[in-house]
Amino acid sequence: MKIVVIGYGSIGKRHVTNLLKISKTEIIICTKQKIKNPSLKRIKIFESISDCLKEKPDIGIIANESSFHIPIAIKLAKAGIDLFVEKPLSNSLKNSKELLSIIEKKKIITQMGCQLRFHKCIKEIKKIISSNKIGKVISVRAECGSFLPDWHPYEDYKKSYAARTELGGGVVLTNIHEIDYLYWIFGDVKEVISVTGSYSDLKISADDLSVGILKFKNNIIAELHLDYFQKPDFRSCKIIGSKGTVFWDSDSNMVTLYDNQKNKWIKVLKWSKYDRNLMYKEELIHFLDCVKKRKITINPVEIDGIKTLKIGLAIIKSSKSRKMIKV
Repeated sequence: MKIVVIGYGSIGKRHVTNLLKISKTEIIICTKQKIKNPSLKRIKIFESISDCLKEKPDIGIIANESSFHIPIAIKLAKAGIDLFVEKPLSNSLKNSKELLSIIEKKKIITQMGCQLRFHKCIKEIKKIISSNKIGKVISVRAECGSFLPDWHPYEDYKKSYAARTELGGGVVLTNIHEIDYLYWIFGDVKEVISVTGSYSDLKISADDLSVGILKFKNNIIAELHLDYFQKPDFRSCKIIGSKGTVFWDSDSNMVTLYDNQKNKWIKVLKWSKYDRNLMYKEELIHFLDCVKKRKITINPVEIDGIKTLKIGLAIIKSSKSRKMIKV
């Protein structure tokens, strides 16, 4: 099996490193970076996608700037290559129908790169909600905040794709993980309203704050906070139901459940030896297994990828129009 990795930034490097550990595949890297010839015979490096395609890869991992994801995915899908696309799918819906049509026609196996679906605590939360342990879910509060210049200290944050609107950056689409796991747990979103824009002292063109409300089709209301300027970085999710409450945060990496009848908090799960890279390994292992068995993945582009993108774009549109937007 051959895997082509398009883009060799931080996430591209992570995927290559993990693939070398979890598989015996040959890896083709597509990048314009000047990289020394690798010592491993399993790796080849090319500057153009056309040269990569001559190697006849079976799988494509798209890990370059968000605004280029769909055009590249179309090229690879036309060649019958299964697709792993880093989040978000794009920064617009342009040419998305063409991509989805090719995926369906050629029976391409696809997966979005949203590693939080493989986070032990997020998985446990989904299990708790599915088992109805807190009764009818009424409201949710989800937060993700971090300091953009700390993401990649070795580069100028102002030049990163996350900081540049034209490359698909901005806090909503770059930090789409929260939207993704909320959709994964609670289903389709009916409408959204938000305030999204640039409010901090960061020298970037993209939005650095988004505060929004998502109304799900099952009438669950979620409050969503995303920012690029918070120190230290922090994530949390609080889900309030008719019989209890579930809470998780990234500081403790512990899932707790408040039982309304017993009037006390119960520890459900503690990820004591948190390994951030484990999620990235597990998402690739899952994808490779689905490719091998020709079965749908946990997060297919043509279903979940397009739906979460539509939610994200609706959040951005809502702020610009100052109106509630239907998804």
